[in-house]
Amino acid sequence: MSLLIVKAKTAVALGIGNLARVLTYRVGVKTGLNPVRRLEAVAPVGPFFAESTRQACALPYTSQWNTQVRYFGYWVCPIMDAPPDWHLNPLNGVRVPNPGQEWWRIPDFDAGVGDIKNIWEASRFDWTLAFAQKSLSDKALGVGHLNRWLADWCEQNPPYFGPNWKCGQEASIRVLHLAMTAVVLEQFANPLQALVDLILLHLKRIEPTLSYAMAQDNNHGTSEAAALFVGGSWLAQCGYPEGKRWQRLGRRWLENRAARLIESDGSFSQYSINYHRVMLDTFSMVETWRIKLGLAAFSSMFQSRVQAAANWLYSLVDEQTGDAPNIGANDGARLLPLTDTDYRDFRPSVQLSMALFFNKRAYAAEGLWNLPFAWLQLAIPSAVVEPPSTQLFDKGGYALLRREQTFLVLRYPRFRFRPSQADALHVDLWRAGVNLLRDAGTYSYNTTAQWLKYFPGTASHNTVQFDGRDQMPRLSRFLFGNWLRSHKVERVIDLPDLASCGATYIDGEGCIHARHVKLTDAGLQVRDELSGFKQCAILRWRLQPGNWQLDDGVLTNGLHRLSVTGNIPIVRVELVQGWESRYYLQKTEVPVLEVEVASSGVLITEYNW
Repeated sequence: MSLLIVKAKTAVALGIGNLARVLTYRVGVKTGLNPVRRLEAVAPVGPFFAESTRQACALPYTSQWNTQVRYFGYWVCPIMDAPPDWHLNPLNGVRVPNPGQEWWRIPDFDAGVGDIKNIWEASRFDWTLAFAQKSLSDKALGVGHLNRWLADWCEQNPPYFGPNWKCGQEASIRVLHLAMTAVVLEQFANPLQALVDLILLHLKRIEPTLSYAMAQDNNHGTSEAAALFVGGSWLAQCGYPEGKRWQRLGRRWLENRAARLIESDGSFSQYSINYHRVMLDTFSMVETWRIKLGLAAFSSMFQSRVQAAANWLYSLVDEQTGDAPNIGANDGARLLPLTDTDYRDFRPSVQLSMALFFNKRAYAAEGLWNLPFAWLQLAIPSAVVEPPSTQLFDKGGYALLRREQTFLVLRYPRFRFRPSQADALHVDLWRAGVNLLRDAGTYSYNTTAQWLKYFPGTASHNTVQFDGRDQMPRLSRFLFGNWLRSHKVERVIDLPDLASCGATYIDGEGCIHARHVKLTDAGLQVRDELSGFKQCAILRWRLQPGNWQLDDGVLTNGLHRLSVTGNIPIVRVELVQGWESRYYLQKTEVPVLEVEVASSGVLITEYNW
C-alpha cells in the first residue's frame, strides 16, 4: 500500500472535522485571525489567598515542594524558599531564550532547551496544593510563601507571553489546581480579587483555542472543558456575567467528551493507563467542585461513562502496590497530588473517583489513598466495591484475566481513536505485586530518533514483530498509520482452574498473528500462530530485572521458568538487553528473551512459577 493511501486512510480515521479544526486553528494563529492573538491583560499582583481559619494541623501533608520536588515522580530537583526560574529546564540547566516573546512564536520542540514539559512542570501549580497543606499544618508559616510564588509567577509570566502560556491544557491544569487549593483553604466561596483576576485571564486564553483541544480527542479536551466549567462557575459566583457562558460551555464539552472519549466499558480514547488517570482525576476535580458549589448534577450519560472509567482503572491497578501496567503513552503527568504516594501508585485516584461516582470505596483498608478526602473535606463511603474479576473491556481492546494472586492484561486492537503505540497483542503479567512480563513505557516525547522509534514501537512490547518493522507504519512523532483491527476476539472463559482469551489481527502487509492466552494458579501459557511474513518473525518476552539464565532453550531465574517450543524450526533463542521507562525521561535495562522463526507456524510459551 502506498504511503499516500496510508495517509489518506489515516486522515479519514482521524476525522475530517478534527483535521479541519486543527487547520483552522493553525491558520488562525499564524495569520492573526484567531482572537487569541489579540488578547491583552495586566497580571494581578496579589495577595491571592488570605490566611485560612481551617484547623488541619493533624493531617499529614505532602513533602513535595519543601526542600525538593520530584519531576515526573522521579527526577529530584532542589527547592529554595525563593521561587524557581519559571523558564529554566532544571534537568539540563538550559533556559528558554527570549521568554518574553508571544507564546505563539515559541516552537513546539526546541533541541537546545530540551523537552518543553520540563519547563511547564513547575507552572502546573501543584505546589499551590502543597503550600496550602503546609500553611494549615504549620500556622506560623501561613500563606505568605504561596502568595509570594504566585506573585512571582505572574510577574515573570505576563499574560500570554512566554512558554507557559503556549498550551491551553497547561493553563487549564493551573485553573483546576488553584480551585482545589481554594477548597483546601476554604476560600472558594469568597476568593480574593487577585485570584479571581488570575482565573479570568486564564479562561480568556483557553476559550479561543478550544476547538484545537477538542480536535485532539484526548485529555486536552477534558482538561480545558473542566477549566471552563470550574473557572466559569467560580467567576459567575463572583458576579462576572461571562462566567455563566464559560460555565455552560464547559459543561457542554464535559458532557460531550465523556460521551465521545469514554467507551461504555470505561476504556478511554488514549489507550493509556496514565492518561486514563489524568482524565479521571480531572473529572474528580470537576465533581468535587460541583459538590462544593452546589451546582446541578451532570447527565446520567456522563455519570455512567465516568463510573465505567473509574471501574476500568480500578480493575487494572494492583491493590498491593498501587502500580499498574505501563500500557500506552506515559508523559509523567499527575494531577491533584495531595499525598506522598509514589507517582506510580494509582490508589489515591482510584479511591477518590470510586467514592465520588459510585459512592463506594475501592479499598477497605486505611492508607494514604484516603488523604484526599480529608484535605478536600469529602465523606468517605462505608460501602466497598467487589474485587475486580476476569472480564473483557472489548470497546477499548483489553482482556483482563485474574487468579487469586495473579492478573494478566491482553492488549488487542480496537482503534476507534489514534493509537500511540504499536502494541497489538501485548501481554502484561503480574503476580503478588510484581510485574513479571512488562511494557517498556514511553521515555520521552522529545528525544533522539532511536528512542522515539524504540519505546512506542513493536520491539518494546511482549508480542511478535514481523520482518523487523512496526505493526503499523509511523507517519509522524505522534501518529501511526494503517490502524490495526482485530479480526477475531475470543470470549473470555473464567473457570475455577483457569481463565483464557484470545484475539487475532491482520496487518497492512498481510501478516497474521493469532494469540491465545491461558492463565492458571501455576503459570501462563501463550499460543501464537504466525503467518504471512516474508523473512522472519521475532517473539519477545520482556522480563522483570534479575539473574536470568538461558540453558538449552529454557530460561530461569531460580524461581520462575520460561520456555518456548513450536511446530516450526526456531532459528534463534537469545537473551538480550532491552529498555524500559517507568518514569518520564528515565530508562533502565531489562532482560528480553527473543525467539526468532523464519516460517509460518505455531509457538507455545510456558511461564511457570
